[in-house]
Amino acid sequence: MLDLFSNLALGFQVAASPTNLGLCLVGALVGTLVGVLPGIGTIATVAMLLPITFGLPPVGALIMLAGIYYGAQYGGSTTSILVNIPGEAGSVVTALDGFQMAKQGRAGPALAIAAIGSFFAGCAATVLIAVLGAPLTKLALAFGPAEYFSLMVLGLIFAVVLAKGSVLKAIAMILLGLLLSMVGSDIETGASRMTFGIPELADGLGFATVAMGVFGFAEIIRNLDTGAESDRELVQQKITGLMPTRKDLTDSAPAIARGTVLGSILGILPGGGAVIASFAAYTLEKKISRTPHLFGRGAIQGVAAPESANNAAAQTSFIPLLTLGIPPNAVMALMVGAMTIHGIVPGPQVMQKQPELVWGMIASMWIGNLMLLIINLPLVGIWVRLLRVPYRLLFPVIVVFCAIGIYSVNNAPMDVVLAGVFGLVGYWLVKHDFEPAPLLLGMVLGPLMEENLRRALLISRGDATVFVTRPLSATLLAIAAGLLILAVLPALRRKRDEVFVESEG
Repeated sequence: MLDLFSNLALGFQVAASPTNLGLCLVGALVGTLVGVLPGIGTIATVAMLLPITFGLPPVGALIMLAGIYYGAQYGGSTTSILVNIPGEAGSVVTALDGFQMAKQGRAGPALAIAAIGSFFAGCAATVLIAVLGAPLTKLALAFGPAEYFSLMVLGLIFAVVLAKGSVLKAIAMILLGLLLSMVGSDIETGASRMTFGIPELADGLGFATVAMGVFGFAEIIRNLDTGAESDRELVQQKITGLMPTRKDLTDSAPAIARGTVLGSILGILPGGGAVIASFAAYTLEKKISRTPHLFGRGAIQGVAAPESANNAAAQTSFIPLLTLGIPPNAVMALMVGAMTIHGIVPGPQVMQKQPELVWGMIASMWIGNLMLLIINLPLVGIWVRLLRVPYRLLFPVIVVFCAIGIYSVNNAPMDVVLAGVFGLVGYWLVKHDFEPAPLLLGMVLGPLMEENLRRALLISRGDATVFVTRPLSATLLAIAAGLLILAVLPALRRKRDEVFVESEG
């Protein structure tokens, strides 16, 4: 316990430096802005800002990127409630009841409960990260190459099980991601593979390039195709009476607590993250409510639960990243990219060798959540004004910013061209109901899986049974196989689809 307090003291010392406080505020503000503006998205923004982090100290860079991630969960609720436009995928469910509350003239209490729920969940999740960090790191040190390989297989299977829509399509996306990760030079021999004689591909496909194309450019094309101008009549209204009543607080308190617990658990699971957490929390509240008929008509629990869940999940998804070095979702995969840029190898060694980095980031989450609570409620008016800017004026600025960001990584024009190609690929995938997030996860985990597979086989002198003879590795593979069988079972698939359909309907 003493260790925990001394570690947190170190963390606050690092996070409270003027530079890191400034970067935390920038991250929180940019995150909120990204959440508010539909059609940009957290993944695209973090991908855009990766090149900027080159010039920053490693701790500051990670604090800023983390702030963008949980800030976007906050911001997404503002537009969901006011204008029924979810800025973030995790806020789709919030729009169901939040927008109805706004129509009834109760936008103020809805926004306040969303902010309070997010703040409480964020703080609770940060405590969980601090408590679980050290024990999980100790466990991770018992992992050898075989266990790491099996853990990554389990992570990819989780991504399949929790992906929306077809299981086969999710598997196809992961395999495509693994294939893309192999383009370039062989890890051991340095021989070129899958480069088709193109010299620019000799070093492999840039992670930021693929992420920006599949998420950033593809999202822009999709918005232009569907027309991101939506029903915005509520933007013109004045927002009055921000404070929730005592009844609002007593009604939403249990929903906030349940959403926090559910979100914290789902955030840790690979492939989960904020989107699944918000859908699951909403479905749970509706199932246990005494008045389920009020959901979708302005039930305050329908705002409190998903908002708490998506913020808790956004923060607990840092646990597997910091302790095991395994990204549980696409944004965390980008964080791995940011760490690699700074020469940090994610995994159990980071907590031991660079405690100031990990604990500084954990402490910054508390500070960031407090900043979000303070800056978000007074700034509602500004965010609403921003929404009046037509998308046709916004998208050229976003495209230019994306292109500059990609070019600055390697100063290579080819990277911009590749991002454009992946933008078209990403658009095609979304059009045909393929989810691009598992592709990114496969691409990040590919090199790590290959390295650990080779290392395990080298140690065992080519004996492939090493993966099933080592108890921990065998257990992880058994869980992965069980999950895959469950995902394919018709009864469970129906149930899985129901969660999404019910919440989106």
